[in-house]
Amino acid sequence: MSFSLHGLGVSGGIAIGHVHLMSSTSLEVDHYQLPEEFTDREVKRYERALDAVKAELDRLETDIHTTHRGEGSGEMAAFVTVHRMILDDPSFSMTPKETIQRTACNAEWALKLQFDEVIAHFDEMSDEYLRERKTDVRQVIERVIAALSAEGGEGGQGNALPEKLRERQADTIVVAHDLSPTDVIQFKDHQVSAFITDLGGATSHTAILARSLAIPAIVALHTSRELLREDEIIIVDGTQGVVVVNPDETVLAEYRLKQHQWQLENQKLARIRTAVAETLDGVHIELHANIELPQDIDAAIESGATGIGLFRSEFLFLNRRDLPGEDEQYEAYRRVAEGMKGRPVVIRTLDIGADKTLSGPDQLSAASALGLRAIRYCLAEPAVFNTQLRAILRAARHGDVRILIPMLASHGEIRQSLAAVQRAKDQLKDEHRKFNDDVPVGGMIEVPAAAIALPLFLKQLDFLSIGTNDLIQYTLAIDRTDDSVAHLYDPMHPAVLHLVASVIRQSTIAKVPVAVCGEMAGDVRFTRLLLGFGLRDYSMHPANLPRVKQRILQSDLAAIEPQVTRILQADDPDKVQSLLDKLNA
Repeated sequence: MSFSLHGLGVSGGIAIGHVHLMSSTSLEVDHYQLPEEFTDREVKRYERALDAVKAELDRLETDIHTTHRGEGSGEMAAFVTVHRMILDDPSFSMTPKETIQRTACNAEWALKLQFDEVIAHFDEMSDEYLRERKTDVRQVIERVIAALSAEGGEGGQGNALPEKLRERQADTIVVAHDLSPTDVIQFKDHQVSAFITDLGGATSHTAILARSLAIPAIVALHTSRELLREDEIIIVDGTQGVVVVNPDETVLAEYRLKQHQWQLENQKLARIRTAVAETLDGVHIELHANIELPQDIDAAIESGATGIGLFRSEFLFLNRRDLPGEDEQYEAYRRVAEGMKGRPVVIRTLDIGADKTLSGPDQLSAASALGLRAIRYCLAEPAVFNTQLRAILRAARHGDVRILIPMLASHGEIRQSLAAVQRAKDQLKDEHRKFNDDVPVGGMIEVPAAAIALPLFLKQLDFLSIGTNDLIQYTLAIDRTDDSVAHLYDPMHPAVLHLVASVIRQSTIAKVPVAVCGEMAGDVRFTRLLLGFGLRDYSMHPANLPRVKQRILQSDLAAIEPQVTRILQADDPDKVQSLLDKLNA
């Protein structure tokens, strides 16, 4: 019987093949008491397991650098770094050992108790990216449990690909409850053409790697592992997020044609990587990349990005027990500035607070998304803000570095932010430290108040960047990570489009550079719409850049602008959708 499943498509493309059901390691562990004289031995057993997993991560990192050069290697290395940081965090390196000593329980149980406590904090977060980091924690803990099961021998083998998968043909489609980034890396070398999972989200490391390696993938299917059978024929449409089970010959023929068209499209995209992004009527467009860690610049350069439009610096602060010092931050920012070889690098200052919490003695309690976060937190913690600004100013000597302040909403916040920058400059001068005294300072437009009171921002800031994710969320009063209302999150709502268009238009008139760095910039459905609004600077995930560039190369502004005017005059999302379809036809 033929039927369809629908999930979240996180990596585009079409695969047709046979199901391979892949089991995952369970976190169900036994609990038993140890004689008190055995607790020291159990602690040593736990330490051996940690060492074994660290050794496996070291081997994996070596393999990434030797066999995956230029093929999403930056994304791969990023997840290894995060997993190593989780292992080194005292929550897992020390606390389970203390539990073993205190309660005389087995190592597996001590680790499981700590895992449950840590995950409870992740579940309280509203930010999608950070909430999905609990998947990384789970994957690390599964590795340690597997190493404990091996009595500290080889370690970490619970996540290795089974021999059956190694022997399968190139049309294998893996179906799993969840997958780790390690699995996805190995898929590239073991005849896997696509994968689908019951869990996961668009910003998980597994999804990011799938996009980097061009493996079609769908996540959040919920029940695929129960509904599908081994060797069953399925179609995975990673672009639409659809799985077709037991398709008939007509459907197979239709998707084989789509698959061929997709392959031809990718060949064309590869050829335009170095092409200049210009419309058919000669208007030049800047295409920049969003990154989270210094090693992400490899993927940015490979995608053809002409700069870094958003360096989310908060990821230097997460998954650690302390705050990065000035020199550590300086080295990270310098690495990006030098790596981009004179191309612009926009560093967003610390967007921490609310759901993005710090650990250790500097811990920041979770709060509302409308609470103490981003620039509000930085102004409340001037020492933290000052350290980061000093590091950025010093790194700005090594490239075209710019400072971007998030979540600005008032004149007072702008004034205090600029004063903080000047204070950092004055300190560096007094200390005779080398820095760039002429660093542009811009602001994020992601609060409706900022979009409405834009002239105030245009007078005081050097450039603007529209964060459409938060702007949509705050404008519509919808938490897009809340399943009960996430379907109401609508980029095509007329209020959202009017705010975005107004910000771009006013900035253009005032001759203040403006970019869009939210998800709308990387969504090819909105490329022409934003062009018609007057946008000339897009910033997005590197994986999205080639398709956006292709759409720009195929666009004629003279033809677009009248259609965009009609879209702005539409009074409901359905009408907007219809007109947008015509614009993209």
